[in-house]
Parts: sequence; structure tokens; C-alpha cells
Amino acid sequence: MTTEAESFPRRHARTQRFTLGAPRAFTVAPDGSRVVFLRSESGTDRTNSLWVLDTSDGTERLAADPRALLAGGDEELSPKERARRERSREGGAGIVGYATDAAVELASFALSGRLFAAELRAGTARELPVPGPVIDPRPSPDGRHIAYVAEGQLRVVGTETPDDRALATPESEHVTYGLAEFIAAEEMDRLRGFWWSPESDRLLVARADDTPVRRWWIADPAHPEREPHHVGYPAAGTANAEVRLFVIGLGGERTEVAWDRERYPYLARVHWSAAGAPLLLVQSRDQRSQLALAVDPDTGTTRTVHADDDPTWLDLFPSVPCWTPSGQLVRIADEGGARVLVVGERPLTGPQLHIRSVLDVADGEVLVSASAGEAAEDPEIGEIHVYRVNELGVERVSQVPGVHTAVRGGDTTVLVSATLDSPGARVQVLRDGKAAATVTSYAEDPGMSPHVTLTEGGAQRIPCAVLMPTDYPGDEPLPVLLDPYGGPHAQRVVAAHNAHLTSQWFADQGFAVIVADGRGTPGRSPAWEKAIHHDFTLTLDDQIEALHDLAKRYPLDLDRVAIRGWSYGGYLSGLAVLRRPDVFHAGIAGAPVTDWRLYDTHYTERYLGDPAEDPEVYARNSLVTDDGLSDPAEPHRPLMIIHGLADDNVVAAHTLRLSSALLAAGRPHEVLPLSGVTHMTPQEQVAENLLLLQVDFLKRALTPAQSG
Repeated sequence: MTTEAESFPRRHARTQRFTLGAPRAFTVAPDGSRVVFLRSESGTDRTNSLWVLDTSDGTERLAADPRALLAGGDEELSPKERARRERSREGGAGIVGYATDAAVELASFALSGRLFAAELRAGTARELPVPGPVIDPRPSPDGRHIAYVAEGQLRVVGTETPDDRALATPESEHVTYGLAEFIAAEEMDRLRGFWWSPESDRLLVARADDTPVRRWWIADPAHPEREPHHVGYPAAGTANAEVRLFVIGLGGERTEVAWDRERYPYLARVHWSAAGAPLLLVQSRDQRSQLALAVDPDTGTTRTVHADDDPTWLDLFPSVPCWTPSGQLVRIADEGGARVLVVGERPLTGPQLHIRSVLDVADGEVLVSASAGEAAEDPEIGEIHVYRVNELGVERVSQVPGVHTAVRGGDTTVLVSATLDSPGARVQVLRDGKAAATVTSYAEDPGMSPHVTLTEGGAQRIPCAVLMPTDYPGDEPLPVLLDPYGGPHAQRVVAAHNAHLTSQWFADQGFAVIVADGRGTPGRSPAWEKAIHHDFTLTLDDQIEALHDLAKRYPLDLDRVAIRGWSYGGYLSGLAVLRRPDVFHAGIAGAPVTDWRLYDTHYTERYLGDPAEDPEVYARNSLVTDDGLSDPAEPHRPLMIIHGLADDNVVAAHTLRLSSALLAAGRPHEVLPLSGVTHMTPQEQVAENLLLLQVDFLKRALTPAQSG
């Protein structure tokens, strides 16, 4: 238990941003009778257990307790499992993922590299003795087998008979079967590498060979006695892993799936259901062309079901393309300046909605998440809602303002809702649209509420969140802290309480905090997201536009302006201090990308192109090659750079190269290296002290003498 004396940074770190103890990872039985989910025992407990809720009476029961299954022993994770968790940003322990059979009666999961199966009706769990370390076990739809990966092999074991065997064995140390390669997991949101057939008699299995990928060494200088970690990192313009796909039967017989892999090397999505042939989404290297392919699993031949082309890039979306139960293709498309849901050949939504994802597909109806489109009368700043869409129209499921998502099975929907006026998220179980139960959350109350105003800034109506100190009397201008991510894939301006806790804590240290989601961030329109093509500097322009417009309405001291951010936000902070010292007087760059030639292929080439073909684009967007670094006419603003030395996503070379360039240009700066820390900072003391050190730096940097 925590005490009142503990600081917000300590509680924020200990509770993993107040997410521990909250239910997550929901699965609903097709008859709607059961909801399966993960949850730890308290708001400071990292160890997740597997739970089942009976929707008939709302009772919860424990299906698998990792402490009991491991008899109190410590978890041991293989390097590949640690890498998988880093890709998915998983900071929990215990049962962090599971899969079920089609009836949601059997669940399988890996725990400390061992394979377990849970009978969800009986509430019992048992270990299946198989070779390990086990990764990503998944039951067959009929529940008679479990497929899993161990040491790069795809293996299968019977749930009732000990007939464990390898279906595919890697031909070299750089080959794996059944796992997503780095690019798929990090950038495509494809975290798996095998898929069962609906008949449970064979699987689609990805084979990844990263022999062509350039090798990097990641070392921890604080421990010179340890060997460096050897990783294959496909940096922009270099070779990716070679990915092939096979249909493999339970006897080991295999048929390769054929498509033009030279033209479409990226395997982005795989869907296999009883509604139709297996579906693939394959994408060209430049991401301007992609094909939805139907597979003949007997011969491995493919036919094109749909083709897309775009002059800038094509986005990927969760769970699509897929089939409806009646065999119509479901996809999300950019049409008529809007992002719409298309079923068959017919768009079922228009410019009033900006479709974010497909949540569930049923007979005659699709469940989606969406935000207000540019044609909407009410912008609903920061809100994301759940909608039912069919041939007759659109109906909103979530009613209160906030951020909502859902999982559905049969007539049962699990609605997860976060709002501005309540901490955490509320999980409601709806049956036939009516509230039937609430899933209990053990997450801690943060003990503070953000004083946030959601508004728009500038002529472009940039979504913004403005936070003032809790006890601010409103009679004098405050130093300003911009707190953005500001780039693709991440929306920070949301109508959810806990999303603004850290910004409010910074505000309570004496700052007016502004969070702005400019061009490139998701949630508005395709044109808004694609405006940054070949030019990330537009994201800085939008931060400045929002700042200056908000200064007309709020007491902001524009002579004391700082910016902080992590990852893309770290890049944006460095860009702000180096390119616009007339606006920004200090910056904190956490894990920043400083030279885009060092970042990965799928992300970087989507926005900036091929570095061999567009070297000037990379130079223009780089911090390391910034021509203004050595300009004596430019003020030298204080800059703190923070980087985990074990980061295998944005490697520490980004910070070291920027620091060298700044030193050569005679620019003072501070570097905070974090030994043993990856792109995430789950370590409690590190996460706590990072917040405290940032406040100390900002207060030093924004003194009147520094801010002129």
C-alpha cells in the first residue's frame, strides 16, 4: 500500500501510470455467456492473473493464478520473449497475454517460458510439459491442439494427449517460424506469426529470415564485463528480413503461399475465418500500393480481392481486411477526403466520422471506433466513440464524452470507457445493449485531477489541452511548458482523465502546460495525417502556431517557454530548441530520433522516402546535420537529452551523435544516460527520478537570465 506522503512521481512509477490492477485484454465467448480478461490483484501489483466473468450474474472467478502455477518461484523470460514485450510496450508480469479456442472454453498462455492451459468453465489450469522457452501459444479453434514457438520452431501439442512435435524447424540461426519479425511487430502492429485454420487441421505460418538485415551491437557501458546484445536492425534504406508464408498441416506437410514478394515484400495482415478463403494484406516497400489477396490453402496460389494505391502512403488498420460472415470484404479506406468503412464495394460511413479501427464484424453489422470527421458539426475534441454500422446507418454505442473502445461476442459487448471527470476506465458489460455487469478495477486513484481545458489553437484549429496549476490565482503570466508527442500514431489530446496526470503534475510545479496535436497526429482526416510527407518540420510549426494563439487567451509568459517530449516528442523538442530559439528557451529530449537514417525502414520510409533517393529530405529533417548548429547568431538554449543505453528501437547512437555535433558546434547541453534502460522506462526509481530531474532542469533553464 502507498501512503499519503509519497510523491506523485513515485506513485506514478509504482503503479505504471495507474494502470496496474485495471482489467484488460478482454475476450467474449461467442454465446455471450463469459468474458475472459487479465487483471492484477492491486494497483501496485505487476503480476496479472486470468479471470472469467459470468455475464448471467456478474460474478468473477479466478481461472489461472501465476503465483500458484509457479509455486511462488520467480519468472524467467527468454531474450525473444523480452524482445516481444518491448515491441508491444508490455510492462506487466505474470500472464501478460493469452489465446482461446473458438468457443472460449480453453485458454493457453506462457508463463516463465512454460506452457499452460486453463479450462475456463471449470476454472482449473495445468502445465503441459513441452520444450521451451514457449512463446505465443494458441489453441486450435476446436481446442484439441495448442501451437506455439520454441527456439524458432513452430510446434504443436495435443491438449489431451502428449503428442508434442515440431511442424517447422529453422534452417539457420537467423530463421524463425511463427514469430513476427522486428518491423512487423514494431511498426505494423502484427505481433504474431501463425494462424490456425477454422477446421483446426492446418496453419498459416510466417517464416522470417533476417540474414540480410544489418547487425548492430547494443552494449551497456556501465557493465563492460557483459557481452553486447546482437540485434538485426533494418535501418532506413537497408535490407529487411525476408518473409515467406506457408500452409503447414498437422503432419508437417507444407505448401508455400505465392505472391509477388519482390513487389510486395511486407506481410502486414493475415485473416483466416470460416467466412471465406484466408486473406492476406501485402504492401509495397514504399507503402504506396497494397493488395488484399485470397489464398487457396490447397495450392498456395493467391488472387487479388482488392488493390489500393495512394500517392503518399497507405495506412494499416487493426483487424482489416477481413470477411463478414456472409463473405463480403471489410476494409477501411481513404475516400473523398475522409476515412470510411467499406463493406463489399459500398462505403457505409461518410465524412462525419473518421474511422479508427474495426472492433467486431457480425451478420449485417460492423462495430467500429471513430472520432469526429472534418465534416462533423461538433468537433468533439479528444473524443473517440464506439459505433454500430450497417446498411441502414450509424448508431453510437458509447454515450458519455470520453475515449471508448469495445470487444463483442454474440449479444454481449464489453465497453471500456475513460472520461475527463473520473480516473481510470470503467468497464461495462452490455447484453442486448443494456448494462448487465461491471468489471471491477483495482487500479489506484491518482489522488489528483487534471485541470484541463480541451480547445483548438490557430487558424488550423489544432487540438490542444491547456493545464494550469491547481492553485493558480490567475493574476500573473506563467512560464510555459509544451508537452507534446506531436507525431504519427499517437494522439495526446484526449478526453480522458489519466492521460493528463503527468502534464498536470508539471503544471503544479508552476507551469502553464500545453499539449498540442498538430498535423501528422491521428484522429482528424487523411489529409491532416499525411501533410507531413517528407517534412517533419511542419509538426514544429504547428506547436508554435498553437502556442501563439493560446497566448491570446491564457496568461502565458512567452519569454519563458520550454518543451519536453519522448521518442518523436524528443525529436520535436530538439528540433524546437535548435531551429527556433527565438520561441523556445529550453528543451528536454527523451530518447530522441536525431538522424532518421538510423531509424527503421517501415516507419521512416513511409514519411521521408528512400534515403538513397531523397538524401536532401533526410538532411532537412535531421538534427545532426542541422546547418544552424554552428550559427553564432543563434542563441544557445539549454537542452537536456535523456536516453536508455539498452534501447533497441531508438538506439543510443542518436543521442551520442547529436551530442557530438553540439559539442563540435560549441553548444552547451546536458546528457543523461540511463544504464540498462530500454525505450520504455519501467524501472520505478528511474521513472520517478526522471520526472524530478526534468523539473529541476526546467526551473534552472527558465530563470529570467536564461530566457531573454
